[in-house]
Amino acid sequence: MKQKLFSKDFTLVVIGQIISLFGNAAIRFALPLYLLNLTGSSALYGTVTACAFIPSILLSPVGGIVADRVNKRNIMVILDFFTAAVILAFSLLMDEVNLILLLTVTLMLLYGIAGAYQPSVQASIPALTNQDNFMAANSIINTISSFASLTGPVLGGILYSAYGLKPVLWVCMVCFIMSAVMEIFIEIPFRKQALDGGILKTARTDFTESIRFIREEKPVIGKAVLVICGINLFLSAMIMVALPYLVTEVFNLEASQANRFYGFAEGALAAGGLAGGIASGIFAKKLVISKSGNLVIACAVCVFPVSAALLLFSSGMINYIVITVCCFAIMVFSTVFTVQMMSFIQTETPQNLIGKVIALILTISMCAQPLGHAFYGILFEICKGFEYAVVLFSGVVSLMIAISTRNIFSVGIGTGS
Repeated sequence: MKQKLFSKDFTLVVIGQIISLFGNAAIRFALPLYLLNLTGSSALYGTVTACAFIPSILLSPVGGIVADRVNKRNIMVILDFFTAAVILAFSLLMDEVNLILLLTVTLMLLYGIAGAYQPSVQASIPALTNQDNFMAANSIINTISSFASLTGPVLGGILYSAYGLKPVLWVCMVCFIMSAVMEIFIEIPFRKQALDGGILKTARTDFTESIRFIREEKPVIGKAVLVICGINLFLSAMIMVALPYLVTEVFNLEASQANRFYGFAEGALAAGGLAGGIASGIFAKKLVISKSGNLVIACAVCVFPVSAALLLFSSGMINYIVITVCCFAIMVFSTVFTVQMMSFIQTETPQNLIGKVIALILTISMCAQPLGHAFYGILFEICKGFEYAVVLFSGVVSLMIAISTRNIFSVGIGTGS
């Protein structure tokens, strides 16, 4: 008998994710923007956001190991409550201590929590749905993430521009509390695994087992992760640094409008993710994973119009429209690619390894982001007045990576090597 997709428990996971991810998107939009507004420095912005990624990288493997050995519902509930507590602490301390240090520590905690949180969500999908629904379930989770990323920055930008940072903090804190309360009622099937010696020995054994699985049984997954690392370093990081810096500091937009426009640009990124998630669900049966490398090439190609516009047009509004449209297209292609890869991994990985393998993949793929954020923050600072050259460099390198690795997906997935 075919299991329906929207069971009670999966529906609660979906609703909880809508609320939690909205709060996450809004707070991670507002805090770096607050820093950029205070300092006007892209180098400081890039450095702080790079530091924020480090705990996420370190805690993702821990989150994957815990997700396979602890009830996933309990992990989500505890981490949502803890996130609310972090935001409360920041709001109480922001006028009392060094703000740059406090922002850095707070962002590191928020990213670290997210790194530990996501493996539990992804690993719960095979436990709540059957294999026939993996692509649809992943499409729904990605669509929710994109919808939250769309509404979070847009509404957060409006609220931030009108009333400042503190109202954004309070709204986000309420979101995480609501999500945690709702997740208490989720029932996720769980089978306790025996510890292999002490906690550290068990963690080391689990981590080694996930590496062995990727290296020996599914090496194509490892090759795909290396491609993602390269794209994260040279493309994703550029977008994440360029978008706030160009919109708020370089384009000749009215100061009172710049933050709002940046919120709308972030919303366009999320809208692209939303469109890509919906498309993945609609065309799930027609998408061929062996051709997914073409989606990476499409992402890289979309960078070149941004560089051309920066070189040819002095109008801030024209440049804003071009970068917003291109970011939308990049997110459409990258989201379809992400859904395909995640569904493939969930299908090919045994249940007792799913959390660890997903966490390992997330960890490795995120490693390039802090380096990329710091690199592009400094590069934009050095190349003031020649921002088009930085964007062009990103596009050329990303396209070279995408083209040279296309065969990984067309050959490797088909053969499992």
